[in-house]
Amino acid sequence: MVYRNVKLITWSSTFTCGIKLIDDQHKHLVNLVNDMHCHITGNEKEEREYFNGVIEQAGKYIRVHFATEENIMIAASYSGYAEHKKAHDEFISTFEKYILDFSSGKRLSLYSFTQSLKNWVLSHIAVVDKQYFGHLRKIVARKTKDKSDVISVA
Repeated sequence: MVYRNVKLITWSSTFTCGIKLIDDQHKHLVNLVNDMHCHITGNEKEEREYFNGVIEQAGKYIRVHFATEENIMIAASYSGYAEHKKAHDEFISTFEKYILDFSSGKRLSLYSFTQSLKNWVLSHIAVVDKQYFGHLRKIVARKTKDKSDVISVA
């Protein structure tokens, strides 16, 4: 079971929100999941070594991405902010539990982890994030004259 050059997720226009900063971050998350997937070898020692090197970077990036989305939602007065933040917080909690289990020596299944990430990333971008994309596009459309906006349409 080696997935060396096999993408787990293929980026498509279905995931595009039209806000360049968010689209770029989502693409990075997809690339991160694909990179993890390409390191599934079936060799637990190799996978643990890889996971040790990438997991802190992944956690930091996910937090940065969530903070970016949350700051944009606050700036845009998005009414679904609290619910969206709750979804982010739940994901972080699950992610941290997995890391804690891994750190305490529990057996690593990079395959299961990447499948979980894939499912979460795709459902979050395609369903949950889409709920605020429309709201943000309306804000951007109203403010296109102001070039200093944080939100820009790709």
